[in-house]
Amino acid sequence: MIAIIDYGMGNLRSVQKGFERMGHEAVVTRDAETILSASKVVLPGVGAFPDCMRNLREYGLVDVVQASINSGKPFLGICLGLQLLFTESEEFGISKGLDIIKGRVVRFKGPEFTDLKIPHMGWNSISIKRRAPALQDVPDNSNFYFVHSFHVVPEDKGVIATTTNYGFDFVSSIWKDNIFAAQFHPEKSQALGLSILKRFGEQKG
Repeated sequence: MIAIIDYGMGNLRSVQKGFERMGHEAVVTRDAETILSASKVVLPGVGAFPDCMRNLREYGLVDVVQASINSGKPFLGICLGLQLLFTESEEFGISKGLDIIKGRVVRFKGPEFTDLKIPHMGWNSISIKRRAPALQDVPDNSNFYFVHSFHVVPEDKGVIATTTNYGFDFVSSIWKDNIFAAQFHPEKSQALGLSILKRFGEQKG
């Protein structure tokens, strides 16, 4: 069973429906026992970084996320669920993250963005640097759906799974041990996005 962590923010039902379409049982929950007993865990997210971290703390889910990852079970982060894994974000000042992946979350900025809209919204291609298990059925340079104004900058470049060009090449997904986390939305990315959910659901802990 896949546990989708409900901390009051994110398009939880669309993620759940995506898994169900691929034949995987998924529940939306903030119950610690349910999350810890699940075979796989998903951390989705839409909204502001500090608000999401506050909710995770208020619902007592910070330790649950860390324990789930430490257990070695497959863990998927989506959009803000990728960013929350990092040390800190500069959104609305400096906010501390879960610090599971060392690095920062920074805003798109610089002369490259004079003629580019922020947030980065819509379809864009990913360049595969390391083929995580969840990307098994995804051809290089495939298009996925994005909506974000901030991007992650990991200290260890070895965790980078894919990059995407928007003004410059930014990190669009990471893969480290049992963690795969993407800035794009698999659940909104049609057949190839659903293939990621399918492969994630098939992974063994």
